[in-house]
Amino acid sequence: MSTFELKTIENADEKAKPILQSAKDNMGMVPNLFAVMANNPSLLKAYTSADETFRQDSGFYFVEQEVLLLSIALENGCTYCVAAHSFIADNQSNVPKEVTNAIRDGKEIPDAKLQALSQYAKSVVKHRGYPSEEVTKAIKNQGYTDKHIAGVVTAVGMKTFSNYINHIANTPLDQMFESRKWNK
Repeated sequence: MSTFELKTIENADEKAKPILQSAKDNMGMVPNLFAVMANNPSLLKAYTSADETFRQDSGFYFVEQEVLLLSIALENGCTYCVAAHSFIADNQSNVPKEVTNAIRDGKEIPDAKLQALSQYAKSVVKHRGYPSEEVTKAIKNQGYTDKHIAGVVTAVGMKTFSNYINHIANTPLDQMFESRKWNK
């Protein structure tokens, strides 16, 4: 059970209402993550703005984006985001299930480029912005550039917003994501 009120379009702050309405229009629902974040419009706006620019400007294609977001959520132990990004990866971003399952199970991804990306993102999180030389060399050997490395930082920042508020608020998992429920 959430320790935060799950805001609705009707009772949210005026600055949060358009963001919640946009989520409902685009997804057919307001995810519980957004309902929790709407308790403070600055958090909701920061998260949704970071997500939008990450999706459009990071230099990663959809599969890479979900590998990053899922890997970061896993490293942070966020049960809500691991389930949500597994669902999104499987159903919207065409990530092969063997890739999402490998990440979720802590196993090697059967694609060297995605493996290097995942390991780099997890190292950035685990070592608080000081990834190991080994994973830095591996990501660069797979053709990723400084632009991509900076994009990983964007993803880590964005997921830190969502992972931490989910931990603090004990955000309930939406029914839509139940099929990919995950426990640490």
